[in-house]
Amino acid sequence: MFDFLRRLFGAPPPDPLAGLAGQPLRLVVGLGNPGPEYANTRHNLGFRTVDVLAQGCAAAWSPLDDADSLIAVGQTAEANLVLAKPHTFMNRSGGAVRRLLERLELGRDRCLIVYDDMDLPFGALRLRQRGSAGTHNGMRSVVGALGAEDVPRLRIGISQAGRPGGAIDHVLGEFAPDEQAQVDELVARAAEAALAWASQGADAAMNRYNTRA
Repeated sequence: MFDFLRRLFGAPPPDPLAGLAGQPLRLVVGLGNPGPEYANTRHNLGFRTVDVLAQGCAAAWSPLDDADSLIAVGQTAEANLVLAKPHTFMNRSGGAVRRLLERLELGRDRCLIVYDDMDLPFGALRLRQRGSAGTHNGMRSVVGALGAEDVPRLRIGISQAGRPGGAIDHVLGEFAPDEQAQVDELVARAAEAALAWASQGADAAMNRYNTRA
């Protein structure tokens, strides 16, 4: 009888963060929008970066409903990582980040937010330990939800829109075919920078990866 009920209703999915609270971890959150229609847009470079990190750690993605996120937990020789992709849509990312930090009992200094940025030239990376959110609505949501600007962030340059008033079309547009090889290389460098932040510290990562395109 109980086996039948278990098959009928299904067991609850396992908690991917079970037992991790209080451990020496680094949380890397990629910002983006869920859904296949957004997968290859400029606004989803944060998602793509943590996907590369998860692949490198051979870590699988699992849903975490109470943080509205997909989670992957991985280990490298240098660091223990929790990777996250909030599925709240970009402009409401902050609540998911706040809940993840609470669940993991982590301070803001142990969380890196990765996102695209029109205020940087295409191909540039900027790693900072604190600062304003600028014009990025996802980072504005994170700063607002946490009530502080001392949140480490890795900005990935996508350059300005090509025409006035075209910002939304620009960030939600896909890269041109002739840009794809450059984008793949940029995402790979961003993943390396995030891993360096987690394993070697912010100063070493900034010295190595804060370069212009």
